[in-house]
Amino acid sequence: MSRADLRVHLVDGTYELFRQFFGQPPRSSPGGAEVGAAIGVATSVISMLAGGATHIGVATDHVIESFRNDLWPGYKTGAGVPEALMAQFGVLEILVEALGITLWPMVELEADDAMAAAAKTAASDPRVDQVILCTPDKDLAQCVEGRKVVQLDRRTGVVTDEQGVWIKFGVAPGSIPDWLALVGDNADGFPGLSGWGKKSASAVLAHYGHLADIPDDVGEWDEKVRGSVRSAPKLATVLAAERELAELFLDLATLRVDADVLSDVDELAWTGPTDAFADVCAQLGSKTLAIRAESLARR
Repeated sequence: MSRADLRVHLVDGTYELFRQFFGQPPRSSPGGAEVGAAIGVATSVISMLAGGATHIGVATDHVIESFRNDLWPGYKTGAGVPEALMAQFGVLEILVEALGITLWPMVELEADDAMAAAAKTAASDPRVDQVILCTPDKDLAQCVEGRKVVQLDRRTGVVTDEQGVWIKFGVAPGSIPDWLALVGDNADGFPGLSGWGKKSASAVLAHYGHLADIPDDVGEWDEKVRGSVRSAPKLATVLAAERELAELFLDLATLRVDADVLSDVDELAWTGPTDAFADVCAQLGSKTLAIRAESLARR
C-alpha cells in the first residue's frame, strides 16, 4: 500500500452510540433487550468499510466516569443517561470486537484520550497519509494537525482541518485546551472562568497561545490584545485570582496522548469479521449484518 492510500479512521463509539440511540427508533433483540443503537453503530462502521475504509479503531467509554472525576466533582458522570442506552455499551463492544475492528473500551481514561493517543501514533507513521477523527467533539480539535489529522462529523459530512479549527475557534489546535479552560465545557461539566467568553478567550490566546504565557497584569498585555478585548482589565484580574482553577480546567481539557492503546497502525487493518460475528448478530436479531460483513471481506 502506498503512502497516499493509507488513511486511518478513529471512531468515537460513545458519541456514535448516543447518536444512534436518540436518532433511530427502538429495536429489540429476540430476547427482548434494546439493541438498536449498538446495531446502528455496527451498521455504520460496516458502511465505512464498504466506502473504502481499511484501518479503523473504535473507542468507547466502557465506564463513563474517569480519573477526571477525582479532579473536579462536577465532571460529567453517567447520571441521567437512559438505562437502555447504558446497557448497550457492552453490546456495542462485543459487536465491534466480533466484527474484527480494534476496540478501546476505556475505564480510567476516556474514549477521547484513546483517540488522541492513537492519532498521535498513526500520524507519526510515514505510511499514513491522513488520520480522520470521526467525532464532532471540540476536545478532539486539539489533535488536528494541518491536513494530516482532521476531524470528520459523520452526521453532517463536515471535515475540519487546522485552518478549520482557526475559523471555528479563533485559535490554533494546540490552544484548544487553554481555550476550554477559560470558557468552560458544559458537556464535560466544568464552567471556565467568570467573564471569559469565546471571543475574548480567542483574542487573547490567538496572541499568547497558552494560559501560562498570559501575564497577570493587564498592563503587561500586548497593546493590540488590550485594545481588542472588552473588559481586558477585569479579565486579567479574574485570571490572576483564579489561575490555579484555570490550570485545573486546563488539565481536565488536555487529552492524554501517551495512553497505551496503539503500537502500530497495522493493528487497525480490517481483515474480516471473526468467526463469532455471525452468532453475535443472530443473537441480536440482525443476520443481515453478518452477511454484509462477510460479503465485504470477500471483495
